[in-house]
Amino acid sequence: MGLASDSLYFALHPNQLRLIVQWKLRHSPIHERNKKHESATAKVCFEFLDKTGRSFSSVVKELHPELLLPVCVFYLILRGLDTIEDDTSIPLETKEPLLRDFKDYLEQGGWTFTGNRSEEKDRQLLVQFDNVIAEFRNMKPVYQAIIKDITDKMGNGMADFARKAAFRDAGVNTIEQYDLYCWYVAGVVGEGLTRLFVEAGLGEATLINHFHLYKSMGLLLQKNNIIRDVREDHDDGRRFSPKEIWSKHVDNFEDLFEPENLELALNCSSEMVLNALGHASDCLSYLVGLHEQSVFNFCAIPQSMAMATLELCFRNPAVFERNIKITREMRSS
Repeated sequence: MGLASDSLYFALHPNQLRLIVQWKLRHSPIHERNKKHESATAKVCFEFLDKTGRSFSSVVKELHPELLLPVCVFYLILRGLDTIEDDTSIPLETKEPLLRDFKDYLEQGGWTFTGNRSEEKDRQLLVQFDNVIAEFRNMKPVYQAIIKDITDKMGNGMADFARKAAFRDAGVNTIEQYDLYCWYVAGVVGEGLTRLFVEAGLGEATLINHFHLYKSMGLLLQKNNIIRDVREDHDDGRRFSPKEIWSKHVDNFEDLFEPENLELALNCSSEMVLNALGHASDCLSYLVGLHEQSVFNFCAIPQSMAMATLELCFRNPAVFERNIKITREMRSS
């Protein structure tokens, strides 16, 4: 939002402004980013984190100094990968090798990509991706190895689903396939972050052995996004809701967006929310293993926001009309 739209928004929602001001006055970061000692490329990375990470960027920038820049770079690398995967204008013959080989570009100093359509919201990140690569190559080798491995897993998983969409179906059929897709685009992030936490000594070493816990951390966040973005994805010709769920309620996926089928659509959405909440207890168990406060906050805050979003989406007709978001008041309370 710009200044004028911000002013209008808060004039109409004064209680939200009050809570945000209270949070700003009372909030004291556990760790503060030291900009004086950052390289020029690191500064660019943090600028892109603010542009692409939005509310997520604030919890990253309060992380323990040992993981501050590695997690920032890790996020930007996966955001770059996701920007290629999301762009429906890129033909499969171009997209598939880009996704599968993305890990190798991390070793190529100066690599950038200008092939996204102009309206792709995070296009500029890839145009200036050489800054991200420079910081990746400067981090500890053990962190590089973890990030490269996760990039490889995610890129190949995305490529598999892109190929499937191009030749058979632009969606997923079973809940098992749904979970697999969410694993590749978010669950593997949970694995990578867990390995970074443990390597840095900021998480219980045993966490790495509990696959189902860090998997659930990623799956709950991704399923939240899918439920929230169902209209936007539908308008873009994409479907991530599994047929195993929506076919219980309507004959064709498109029927969910017809006004006369609203009750059926809400029943379908309710089942999707319940499926996502099935990961909640695992997420709580995972958080118990994080003994450094900034790392705990980094993991707990996005999960709390996801829960609030699922509550907002539950039996909300607006989900099938537009992309909806929790209010600023809910984020700061």
